[in-house]
Amino acid sequence: MLIDRRGLLAGTGLLLTLPGSAFAQRRSEIGGQQDLVPLWPGEAPGGGGPGGPVAMSEKGAMSNIAVPALEVYRPTRPNGAAMLVAAGGGYKRIEMENEARPAARWLAARGITAFVLRYRLPGEGWREGPLAPLQDAQRALRVIAADGVHHGIDAGRIGVLGFSSGGHLMGLAATRAAFASYRPVDGIDTAAARTAEAALIYPVVTLEPPYDHTSTRIELIGRHPSAAASADWSVQTHVREHCPPMFLVQAEDDPISNIANSAILEQACKSAGVSVDRHVLPSGGHGFGMGTPGTPTGQWPGWCASWLSSHGA
Repeated sequence: MLIDRRGLLAGTGLLLTLPGSAFAQRRSEIGGQQDLVPLWPGEAPGGGGPGGPVAMSEKGAMSNIAVPALEVYRPTRPNGAAMLVAAGGGYKRIEMENEARPAARWLAARGITAFVLRYRLPGEGWREGPLAPLQDAQRALRVIAADGVHHGIDAGRIGVLGFSSGGHLMGLAATRAAFASYRPVDGIDTAAARTAEAALIYPVVTLEPPYDHTSTRIELIGRHPSAAASADWSVQTHVREHCPPMFLVQAEDDPISNIANSAILEQACKSAGVSVDRHVLPSGGHGFGMGTPGTPTGQWPGWCASWLSSHGA
C-alpha cells in the first residue's frame, strides 16, 4: 500500500519539506508502515543509491535501501527519553528482525521512544560512499532533536543503541558529534547531533590491525586501507572527555568482532575520563540481539535497563 506524502509525515508528527516530484518517485520504496519518516528532504547527500523497493531476507535483514528513514516506536507512556537504534550486518545489510526491532520494542516498553535507523549501505552505489551511513546517523539525531516535542522527547535525552557494525556506526555518531559529515540542507541541520548516552552491543570498534578482519573494514575503507584511514574510521580514535557515557557488552567467544574491540574502547574511555560500563559474557558468540533467556546473553538487557535509568533514560 502506498501512503500519501502529507499523510505519512502528519502521522509521524514531523513536518519535513519533501518536494512532491522527488517523493513521488520514492514513496513506493518507503512502503506502508505508518510510523516511517524519511530523513532527507529529497535526495540524500551526493545522490546515487539503488533502485527499486527495499529488500528483506527470510531472516529479516534489510538491504537495497533507496530512502534512508526512521521507523518510530512510540511508548504508551513516554518518559521523555529517546534512543536511535542501529542494527548490524557488516554494512552490507541491516539486521532488522534479529536486532533493531526487538530492541526498539524493548525500549518502548520502558517508556523510551525508539527510532530504528534505515541507513544507506556504502556498497549500494551511493556517491558519498563510507560517509553515507554516518550522514544518516547525524541527520537522524538532528531530526529527532528538532521535532522531539511532537513525540514528547527532551532534546537533551537522546541516546544511541547499536549492534555490531551498527555499534560501530553509533559509536562514531557518539564520538564525532562535531564532525560535519555533510553540508546543512535545511533548518533541521541547525540542531546539534549530540547523544546523551551510547549503548554498544558486541560492537566493531577498531579497524586497525590486528583486529581489522571484518566486513565493516572492507565495506568502509577497502581491503588495503592506509594506516591513517584505519585510524580515522576507528571509534576509539575519537574518544574525548566530552563524549557521552558508554555501556558495552561483548562475549569472550565472539568470532566476528574480537573481544579486544570493547576492551580497546573501554580503555579509551577511561583514558579520556568518560564514564564506561563494560560487561564481558563468558559465551554467546556474535549476533545474539536481545539475548536468550537462561543463557549469559539474556542478562544484558537488565544491566542496560539499570544503566539507562542511572543516566536519566
